[in-house]
Amino acid sequence: LILSMCKKVKEAGRDFTYLIVVLIGISITGGLFYVIFRELFSSGSPSKIYGKALEKCRSHPEVIGVFGEPIKGYGEMTRRGRRHHVSFIEYVKDGLRHMRLKFYIEGSEPGKHGTVHVEVKENPESGGYEFHYIFVEVEAYPGRMIVIEDNRS
Repeated sequence: LILSMCKKVKEAGRDFTYLIVVLIGISITGGLFYVIFRELFSSGSPSKIYGKALEKCRSHPEVIGVFGEPIKGYGEMTRRGRRHHVSFIEYVKDGLRHMRLKFYIEGSEPGKHGTVHVEVKENPESGGYEFHYIFVEVEAYPGRMIVIEDNRS
């Protein structure tokens, strides 16, 4: 009787341990799916904002005139030589979330490349982000600034 009772307690403890391990695994997986979903599908993700800003650059006639077509965009250079990371900073000002991004563009014109500066601010009604400004800094001589959008008023 005592041996069977000890055996049952031992099995229950093992089953409880397995349950805890499974619950931890499910919560980690759920957290990863949440982060991936937020990054890929949220309108406020840096990659979404980067994509919209790059499209505005690609369709702006002055940018096309300076850099030529097709216009490619890329982020910061990593140690391995890849250019995927778009640098951004998020902050809160006057109770609204803001985000600044910086990425680079180049076109078919040799030696011409530029830095794109973007700031978006949260729209309190829709909860999404709206462009505050988009500037392209031309880094070839003569250096100049192309204003794509400026809603700072």
